Amino acid sequence: MQDSQIPGDLDAPNATAWAEIEKRQRTSTWNPPAKLVKPLNEVWEHQMSTYSNPMGFKNLGFDHVMAARGKINYCVRWDSSKKVTAAQRKQIAAAVKVVGYAVRDRSLLEGDTSGLDIYTNRDEGGVPECDPACGRFFHQDNDYSRCRGGAARHYDESLWLTDGFQGGAGGDWGQRVGQEYFMQNVNSENIHIYLHELGHTFGLDVFYNWTPTGVTNFIMRAGSATQVTEFDIWMLRDWWRHLKSRYNL
Repeated sequence: MQDSQIPGDLDAPNATAWAEIEKRQRTSTWNPPAKLVKPLNEVWEHQMSTYSNPMGFKNLGFDHVMAARGKINYCVRWDSSKKVTAAQRKQIAAAVKVVGYAVRDRSLLEGDTSGLDIYTNRDEGGVPECDPACGRFFHQDNDYSRCRGGAARHYDESLWLTDGFQGGAGGDWGQRVGQEYFMQNVNSENIHIYLHELGHTFGLDVFYNWTPTGVTNFIMRAGSATQVTEFDIWMLRDWWRHLKSRYNL
């Protein structure tokens, strides 16, 4: 099943369940519910055995957040022939902090564009691309000396919105989803395909060919959930507890 086929009527935790989840998350100790201990261990072992240099890789979403002191900069790759209004750009910026747009033509950007870096660059496939000189993916040494706006105008990730794109993709470079899907859901509480791909940016595993013991519905298992679940949260925390020492925490 593709991410775009995820049904919209899956059960969500009730208020009591979320209260218990939040209570556990507020603690600084590692104390997952007993029912999640085994599947969490399975996921961690699978990541460590299938990823290339997982603990040595230093461009995960956690690294972005720490390097940017909690303020992630996005550049939107508007891979579309449709115009995008100032109101629509404001909606996108409510979901993520946007510093720039890459477009096929500047005329696609309607209204006031002050405060945005506008790129008409193309990648080797002819797709609008934010300036590599300003991208963290291309400059993990934090050297933005060739970025025309300097380090202050760098972008940590790209939000790549493509006409007609089905499903999604995500990694340390950012996230890619369909332009129509994102704009139709931009005001939704859970843009679930985007959230799934964001999980990959933070290092979370793929579950297309295996399922951890006892858990079947969670956002990182495409087609099984439409919002972040308790298991997703604990998988993210598992990465954090293993990585936080690199930030002297």
